[in-house]
Amino acid sequence: MAIARAIVNEAPIILADEPTGNLDTHTSVEIMELFQRLNTESGITIILVTHEPDIAEYSRRIIRFLDGHLVRDEVRESR
Repeated sequence: MAIARAIVNEAPIILADEPTGNLDTHTSVEIMELFQRLNTESGITIILVTHEPDIAEYSRRIIRFLDGHLVRDEVRESR
């Protein structure tokens, strides 16, 4: 519901805390593909937090923290 509200309100940024945490694999992929489309087609910035490495792989930039320290900041080509 929060994603729909952000789209309707034309939010320039979506903050998503574990957006796929309680979803099955198929729905998780659909959500991540939606986020990718919103970013590429509408220019919406998506900032998300996840503990799932396969979900993080959808991102163009991955920032990883461990024990309160930045351990990885990787910018990649568009996926």
